[in-house]
Amino acid sequence: MLKMFSTQLTGLFKRISDKEEMAIEDGARLLAQAALGEGILYIHGVAEMEGVALEAILGAEPLVPNAHLLINDNEIAHTESSDRVILISRDANDHTALEIARKLYDVNTPFIAVSSHQSSEEPNLATMADVFIDLQLVKGLIPDEEGNRIGLPYLMAALFIFYGLKFTLTEILHEYNED
Repeated sequence: MLKMFSTQLTGLFKRISDKEEMAIEDGARLLAQAALGEGILYIHGVAEMEGVALEAILGAEPLVPNAHLLINDNEIAHTESSDRVILISRDANDHTALEIARKLYDVNTPFIAVSSHQSSEEPNLATMADVFIDLQLVKGLIPDEEGNRIGLPYLMAALFIFYGLKFTLTEILHEYNED
């Protein structure tokens, strides 16, 4: 079963690479505006996606030196239009993520949303974000013995996207500093 999961996970990463490449590039450009200007980069992960935020801030290779968690001690940071935010949730209709997105929208803070998206008439992260990156994950990757789909690696997919953003942002900053 692990071999099957590994194969399907590789397929998921390829699907993200193929379908979300432009969105990842657009997201990195949006982040570069703050990194090269007066803005601050913030990141927030809802529920298990907090793992991505912790990797971005405390990991061996932080996103940028001045990146911060958007929410500390249950208080959302005061953001401005020069700041940029990465907001990550399992689903584009997540209520907590939508509340945060509305607050960012109200103060004109551009943000990238990373989540799974399914068509909806309701406003969601895909319609609210300046850049939306789809996790490309809507069902489990492998079947169990009863035919159910299991193995929903949302966090792994989000970390893959985070590294795509990080590597692209690093390239942009490097090119800017060469000029």
